[in-house]
Amino acid sequence: MGNNSKLVLKGVIPPLVTPLLSENRIDRVGLERLVEHVIDGGVHGLFLLGTTGEGPSLSAKLKREVVNYACNAVKSRVPVLVGISDTSFEESILLAKHAAECGADAVVLAPPYYFPSGQPELLEYLRHIAPKLPLPLVLYNMPAFTKVDIEVDTLRRASEINNLIAFKDSSGNMIRFHEYMTAMCYVPDFSLLMGPEELLAEAVLFGASGGVAGGANIWPELFVSLYDAANAGDVCNIRLLQEKVFKLRKVYSCGRFASSGIKGIKSALALLDICSDFMAEPFHAFHLTERKKIKAVLSDVKLI
Repeated sequence: MGNNSKLVLKGVIPPLVTPLLSENRIDRVGLERLVEHVIDGGVHGLFLLGTTGEGPSLSAKLKREVVNYACNAVKSRVPVLVGISDTSFEESILLAKHAAECGADAVVLAPPYYFPSGQPELLEYLRHIAPKLPLPLVLYNMPAFTKVDIEVDTLRRASEINNLIAFKDSSGNMIRFHEYMTAMCYVPDFSLLMGPEELLAEAVLFGASGGVAGGANIWPELFVSLYDAANAGDVCNIRLLQEKVFKLRKVYSCGRFASSGIKGIKSALALLDICSDFMAEPFHAFHLTERKKIKAVLSDVKLI
């Protein structure tokens, strides 16, 4: 879709997993199948190299390849967002430039995740990096992993940065999300996106622009239907769809560790013959016991 500072993000934007064949090889065929799978399911955009995409675990070479292959596969049918979060200021800028060259539409940036910044330091960082980015910027709040929780006033002040067009909140704090919505309701064309998919319907009902639902990798139609129902205020339909969301989310708890969410999505996609379930280090794909649990969840929601 090309560089467009007027880009307005809305709807369901899955944080795409990164299909891998080995530590240094992208599962390109699997990635292309996954792109078709979610676009056919009606999603409104794609987010590459986020948490679900194992962005922080991938080499610079693999990140560039993912962006290149995915943009080629999307062919401008929906906006492509690229995660550029890094501990290095310069690496974020380099990846943003590559994303622009490949035809991506926006970049997504979480606070640098080794040295935690104070709120004034974060604002200063954003004001320094934003003018160096060739694409519109989405700010990403992921306090569990970055050790920085973006405050409401920080977002309000950051929204004055020219190319900042959206905010994705993965804190899971719904009270705070309502405060973000109140603070940002007078900022024209600014998108607020919900991270946790269980809160997508509630967020949209109260005015959010959409959500970044990991489960949409597996069952995009479900989350698109949920977004549409919330957008229309159809509470009866929301309740039925939400029940399916909670059944599907069992794929996230088939393992014992924090990594089980991404492992679960990748395992489900492998069972659906969409892409490989190979994981970037330090993680590894589920064993047979967990795969059987994933298969049971997919069977329960009638995907297999």
